[in-house]
Amino acid sequence: MVSTDDDILNRAEAWRREGRGVAIATVVETWGSAPRPVGSHLIIDEEGNFLGSVSGGCVEGAVVGEAVDVIASGGPRMLEFGVADETAWRVGLSCGGRIKVLVERVD
Repeated sequence: MVSTDDDILNRAEAWRREGRGVAIATVVETWGSAPRPVGSHLIIDEEGNFLGSVSGGCVEGAVVGEAVDVIASGGPRMLEFGVADETAWRVGLSCGGRIKVLVERVD
């Protein structure tokens, strides 16, 4: 079971050695209540397989989709997610939190 950031980063390196296109998403900023702290990682391959977590709920799905595009284009993207309190639980950001996530291709 992969449980630490080191495990996740080591897995990203292994995926690259296997010839997979890989992106890493990192929580770079949070406001209010956020499910994952700054520095949390999610790795994604070109087929949409992923490991780790940056938030949960719909946010993680959106990050995976953006990461597949980043792998193809090579250009990094800064993503920001935030929701009002009334919809927070539905999308995985408790109590109206906001997060900023940097997605970069691993070369």
